[in-house]
Amino acid sequence: MTGDLVPRVRDKIQHLGSTGLTWVEYGAAVADAVAPVIPFDAWCCHTVDPGTILFTGSVNRNVGCSGSWLAHHEYVVEDVNKWSFLAHSGRIAGATSLDTHGDLDRSIRHRSHGSYGFGDELRVSFVADGIYWGAAAFLRQVDEPWFTEAEVRTIAALAPVIAAGLRRSLLARISPYPARPVDHGPGVVVFDEFGAPESISGAAERWIGELVEDPPPSTPAESKTVQAVAARARAIAPHTDPLELSARARVRTRSGDWLLLYGTRLGADTGGRTAVIIHPATPQDVAPVIALSYGLTDRECQVAMQCVQGRVTREIAHALGMSPYTVQDHLKAIFGKTGVRSRGELVGQIFLAHYATRWEPPAAPTPGLLVRDIP
Repeated sequence: MTGDLVPRVRDKIQHLGSTGLTWVEYGAAVADAVAPVIPFDAWCCHTVDPGTILFTGSVNRNVGCSGSWLAHHEYVVEDVNKWSFLAHSGRIAGATSLDTHGDLDRSIRHRSHGSYGFGDELRVSFVADGIYWGAAAFLRQVDEPWFTEAEVRTIAALAPVIAAGLRRSLLARISPYPARPVDHGPGVVVFDEFGAPESISGAAERWIGELVEDPPPSTPAESKTVQAVAARARAIAPHTDPLELSARARVRTRSGDWLLLYGTRLGADTGGRTAVIIHPATPQDVAPVIALSYGLTDRECQVAMQCVQGRVTREIAHALGMSPYTVQDHLKAIFGKTGVRSRGELVGQIFLAHYATRWEPPAAPTPGLLVRDIP
């Protein structure tokens, strides 16, 4: 009987992805849709930056974990079924019971949250067109049956349609109110060599208060997004990422603003301390995420950005080394995916009106942030 429900669940999820829900609403609706075929007692959902796979938002239901715990177990220690591994390997989903061969305590993550009364955990990563957009976990109480191989296959089969809806839902504004003018500058959070917060600026506290994390962190420095960036900065091996480009995340706030968070070591003479800086993202930071969220291909992204820069068909063709007819074909595909009918609507309605206060032609793509392959 459960198998008969799966096609209906898939159809329902596909419909949910076209209804304009925010990603928070969409995640909750997907959890409700999945429950009849894969029962669970608690769940969580996280969005990630598609370029650096760091957390950008979090929703937890009936399960709690701190930002430092989550970042440590996803970005620092080795364990079974880390979301980034599931996405990168193509496995997409896995259950702790199956991947520890029935010995849950072989998972560091399970041992650390065993006192909360949870038993098995089913994890799934959401990948659309080769790009990792988010992840979810479903948990059962310790006295409930473990997840089965059939249930793992089911969530893996549903994952692509969930991913497509999640990608599009990231474009919807969480708050019903218009974005407020920025009235505070960059914020800074400083951590000691062990990852414990030492200090936080007032601007950082205000920015963190606008992040999409439900429930909110116990303290601003325990933000899952901030902790993920800090953990990545601490984990970067010497000389492997001198610009620390992998310790960055582009994050959309509840009001629709975009922030850039980046982590950095404070120097060899500071005892391994790190800092996370938070400030408004620039147009060239955000443009790739918006384009990819609409499912545009690499070439379509390039054509769309040429339109944002105000270039006509002949200029776009020359700049990208293609014929004017090919440019028109790409524009037709772009219009179809974004739901607009003209270049003016593409620039005004999609990019200018909703995602940035002003746009400038970027001198060059931001290194490390426009990627199509999962790192």
